[in-house]
Amino acid sequence: MGGVDDKSLTENSAATNRTSLWGGRFAGGPSEALARLSVSVQFDWRLAPYDIAGSRAHARVLAGAGLLTPDELGRMLAALDDLEAACASGEFRPTVEDEDVHTALERGLLERLGTLGGKLRAGRSRNDQVATDLRLYLRDHARGVAARLIELADALADQAGAHVDTPAPGMTHLQHAQPVTFGHWLLAHVHPLLRDLDRLRDWDARTSVSPLGSGALAGSSLPLDPAGVAKELGFARPAANSMDAVADRDFVAEFLFITALIGVHLSRLGEEVVLWTSQEFGWVELDDAFATGSSIMPQKKNADIAELARGKSGRLVGGLMSVLTMLKGLPMAYDRDMQEDKEPAFDAVDTLELLLPALAGMIATMTVRVERLAAATPVGYSLATEVADWLVRKGVPFREAHEVTGKLVALCAVRECELDEVSDEDLTLVSPHLDPSVRDVLSVRSALAGRTTPGSTGPGPVADQLVSVNEQLADWRQWAAEVVVPR
Repeated sequence: MGGVDDKSLTENSAATNRTSLWGGRFAGGPSEALARLSVSVQFDWRLAPYDIAGSRAHARVLAGAGLLTPDELGRMLAALDDLEAACASGEFRPTVEDEDVHTALERGLLERLGTLGGKLRAGRSRNDQVATDLRLYLRDHARGVAARLIELADALADQAGAHVDTPAPGMTHLQHAQPVTFGHWLLAHVHPLLRDLDRLRDWDARTSVSPLGSGALAGSSLPLDPAGVAKELGFARPAANSMDAVADRDFVAEFLFITALIGVHLSRLGEEVVLWTSQEFGWVELDDAFATGSSIMPQKKNADIAELARGKSGRLVGGLMSVLTMLKGLPMAYDRDMQEDKEPAFDAVDTLELLLPALAGMIATMTVRVERLAAATPVGYSLATEVADWLVRKGVPFREAHEVTGKLVALCAVRECELDEVSDEDLTLVSPHLDPSVRDVLSVRSALAGRTTPGSTGPGPVADQLVSVNEQLADWRQWAAEVVVPR
C-alpha cells in the first residue's frame, strides 16, 4: 500500500481534535502551522496493513487479559478485517483531519464499532505502534529488495555463463592491466550483490524484535503478553527494554546503510556499462528497449538506466546521512524527531524496487561484442606480467624479472610494437634471461589458460565460480520468498 498522494492532507489540517489521539489535555486545537508540520499521514499511510496486523495481535492480548469479552474480540477482529479490505480497495482513505496512520485507522475502527473501537487503545502507544509497524514494513520489503537483487545477479550470471572464455582487457586505474575473461568480470559484480543479500539477512535477524507492549516508554500495568504478540507478528522475540524499544532506530539506519551500499554497487556497475557502451570502448550494445535517444541528435543511443543507477546512489547515501544526523543527539526515549525516519526508508525501498528491474533487464538483453573485446585485450602491453612470471619460473628473482620486463616494454614503446613482435636479437639485447621460448606465454589464450587457481580468471575457475554463484542464488531465492509478516 503506497503513500497518500493528495497534498490537501497537509493543507487546512489545523481545525479539529475530532480524530486526535491526544486532545484531552488541551482546551483548543493546534494552530494551523503546527498541524501542517505534524501531519505525517501523507507518507506513513503505507504502514496501514502493518498497523492493522499489530491491532489484531493486540486485540487478542487484551482478550487474554480479560479486557475484551469473546464477543467483543470477535466483533473487533471482524471490524479490523473489514477496515483492512476497505484500505486496500481505496474505499477508506485518510482525511485532512487525520494526523497520522494510527489516527486514521482508529477513526475507521470507531466508525465500524462505536465506543468498542476505543478499547483497542488500552496498553499501547503510538510510540510502540510505529516502532512495530516500521519493523514489519521493512522486514517485509527487505524480501522484495532481495528478490530484485537476485534478478539482477541472475542476469549478470547468465551473461557470465555465455562468456566464460571470452577474453577482455582487465584494468586497474582504468588502464589496461592483465587479460581476464569477461565472464570473470561480470561475476565480479555479482559478488557484491551476494554480500548485500547476506547483509539483509543478517539485518533481518537483528530487526526481528517486537516493541509492542512497551507503551510510550515504561511498558504497561495491564497484563499484556509481549512474547505472544511477537510470535503472532512473526518476530523472534519481544524487546528486552521498553525505553530502548521505542527509542531504537538502529534498524532503520542499518537498513539504510545496506541500501546505500547497494546503491554504490549499482553505481559502479552503471559506470562500467556507460564505459562499455561508449564509442571509445564499444564492447557492449544495449537493446533498444533499455536505451534512450537524444531530442536533437538522431544518432545517439544513451545508457540512461546505467546513468540513473549512478545518480540514484547519491539519493540512497543521502537517506542514510539524514537518519544518522537525526538520531545523533536524541535523548531517551521517543522524540518527535523520529518522524523523519520513515521517508528516507520508504524512499530507499521505492528507489531500489524501481531501479533494480530496469538494471536487470538492461544486463539480460545487452549484446557483448566479442570481437571488440578480443582485439582490445592485448593492447597496452597487458601480457607484460606473463613475461615476468615466465622469468620467475626460470629462477629469476621477481624484483629482477619485473625490471627486465619493464625494459622490454620500454623497448616496445620506442619501436611502437607489441611484446610478441620483438625480434629474437632484441630479446637477448634486453636481457640474457629472455629467449624465443618466452613467446609461448605471449598470447591472451595462454595467459588465461595459465590462471588455474580457485578464484582466478581462467575459464576453468570461472566455470567453477559460476556453479557456486548459481547455487547461492538458489538458496537466496528461498529466503526472499519467505513470508515474515502474517496476513
